[in-house]
Amino acid sequence: MEAYVHQALFVLFQLCFIFQLYYLISNHSKLAGYNPQQEMPQPGVPVSVIISARNEARNLEIYLPYILQQNYPEYEVIVVNDRSSDDTEDVLREIQLEFPGLKVVTVVENYKNKTGKKFALTMGIKAARYDHFLFTDADCKPATLNWITRMAANFNGSTQIVLGYSPYVKTSNFLNPFIRFETLKTGINYLSSALKGDPYMGIGRNLAYTKSLFFGAKGFASHMHVMSGDDDLFVNQNGNSGNTTIEIHPDTFTYSDAKSTLSSWFIQKKRHMGVGKLYKNSHRRMLSFDAISGFLYYVLFILFIILKFEPLLIAGVVLFRLILQFAIYRKIFRKLDCGDLLWWLPFFDMIYYIYLNVFGLIGTFIKTTRWK
Repeated sequence: MEAYVHQALFVLFQLCFIFQLYYLISNHSKLAGYNPQQEMPQPGVPVSVIISARNEARNLEIYLPYILQQNYPEYEVIVVNDRSSDDTEDVLREIQLEFPGLKVVTVVENYKNKTGKKFALTMGIKAARYDHFLFTDADCKPATLNWITRMAANFNGSTQIVLGYSPYVKTSNFLNPFIRFETLKTGINYLSSALKGDPYMGIGRNLAYTKSLFFGAKGFASHMHVMSGDDDLFVNQNGNSGNTTIEIHPDTFTYSDAKSTLSSWFIQKKRHMGVGKLYKNSHRRMLSFDAISGFLYYVLFILFIILKFEPLLIAGVVLFRLILQFAIYRKIFRKLDCGDLLWWLPFFDMIYYIYLNVFGLIGTFIKTTRWK
């Protein structure tokens, strides 16, 4: 009887291994082979940069000038002051003295405003002069002054959504390596899927889309009842193979500081994970198969090591997958400015799949009631 159990578990292990190979070869290898345009494009369409800020006085003081000084001939910057109780209003007024073109939209407290960032962004969009929007957060710094130029250059033909990438700044904080790794893996997943013609999410720290798409989809109306999802749910519901592209030139990265405590990181991830259940069914299945197969793969690997079941065979399977990961991820990690994390891959990959399943459960059963 024990032998049959071992064989059944080994078959399950093999299935998980096959699922993991599929994601590596079918999806992630596309990003490994993708090369962004290196030549500097000519300025394209006029752009409205929209930032929603709540109690971000210090970050706006530090990072907003980098956005206001972009090398782009025709753009505007709109900051939505969303019910801030700090010095945000004063800081914005001071910045306007130096940059009179900065447009500020103020959201005041009222009983109807229960949807946080989505309401604020909608107010910013309605105030926008141009037909192409570029979004980031108040705590983000574009890598270069060519951020708008390269992101906006993708608005040609039928493109209505541009997915950018936003890594975290490398620090010595003990949480920083894994937070950067998790962000990297998330980026690999959504960028690869978009390249494959099946976009399922984007991140609001670096995302662009058109006014016609926003109003054609009635904005955030279909998911206004949930606090998060202004970025990933919007892309999930409106992105497709014909209207979505990616931009991963290093000039376009927007950097921000990662959370430095477990409690703040937990709150952030709980908020992000809570919207996954509203993705399209096909995307939910794809992400669930990846999360569960990766988790079971490592659980069964550890179990087989403890039981000393076919150690050479199990070691060979695990080594094969790891070598394939290194071969594919080596290029991707460098492209996405995380080359230093490659050697953490064997350990962080296992932690990542545990994290996915834990926060997936938390996001399913615990409702988020605030965005800041």
